[in-house]
Amino acid sequence: MTITQRLAVFGYLCLGRLKVDYAPDCPEAEADKHLLSLIRRAVAYTLASEGISRTAYVSVQICTPDHIRELNAAYREKDAETDVLSFPLWERGEQPPKGPLELGDIVISYHRAEQQARELGHSLHREIAFLAVHSTLHLLGYDHERSPEEDEDMCRRQKAVVTQMKLK
Repeated sequence: MTITQRLAVFGYLCLGRLKVDYAPDCPEAEADKHLLSLIRRAVAYTLASEGISRTAYVSVQICTPDHIRELNAAYREKDAETDVLSFPLWERGEQPPKGPLELGDIVISYHRAEQQARELGHSLHREIAFLAVHSTLHLLGYDHERSPEEDEDMCRRQKAVVTQMKLK
C-alpha cells in the first residue's frame, strides 16, 4: 500500500485524526500562514508511511536559536544550537497505551532551518517539512545515532516520505 493509500485509510489530517498543537515562538514563523498545514502534512505522511492509523497527537514548537540551544543543553547536555529536538512519550518496542496515540513534542529552530535550506539549495518549507518528518520518526522510536544501520534505515524512511510529499 502506498503512502497516499494509507493517508486515505488514515482519514488524512482534515478529519481530526491528527491533532498538532502548534506554538510559533518567533515572528517569522508566526507570519508564515502555511507552516502549520505543512507540518501537519509532514507528520500525517510520516504516520501513514509507518502504517499508523490511530488518532495521534503531536505538539510542535517553532522557536528561536537561543531557545533550542537552552533545551539542547538542558535535555541532551549539549550546549549548542541544533535544528530540531524530539521528546517522545514512549520508547520503541514499548506498547503505547490504548486510545489516541500521544507521540510527544517536536521543537524546530526556524532560523537554523532557514540556514540549512540556503546551504542545501532548497526551500525553507522543504527543510521544515524534512525536520518534521525526521522528528516524527524519532517520536516513533527511530534513532539514527544508535548505529550506522539505524542511520541508513532512518534516512531511507525520511527520503521516502519527503519524496511522496513532492517538496522542492
